Amino acid sequence: MIFRLMRLQGIIPTNGGNVLREPHVRILWASWHVVTALGWCVAITLLWLALPSTAQISQSTLSKAIACALLVSSLLVLVGTKGKHPGWMGLLAAAALTAVGVYQ
Repeated sequence: MIFRLMRLQGIIPTNGGNVLREPHVRILWASWHVVTALGWCVAITLLWLALPSTAQISQSTLSKAIACALLVSSLLVLVGTKGKHPGWMGLLAAAALTAVGVYQ
């Protein structure tokens, strides 16, 4: 809702008015959606853990879910900022290191 007035065209808002320039609005949009993606991942993981059939959940399954959430977050920042904000590289590195840890 907060971005509706900032959107000139397309899905990513770019109009920050007199206060924010386009790059600032883009990273704000990406950050907002990264928190949403990670929040959904946490919610789904907690729901899954609450099910009686998953009493013996494996560590690798949780690690894969976390790696996927970090990868989606990385892509959101990459697309949202057109690759200009380095946050996507940090999230991608965290996703890769988490994925590597699963297969060791």
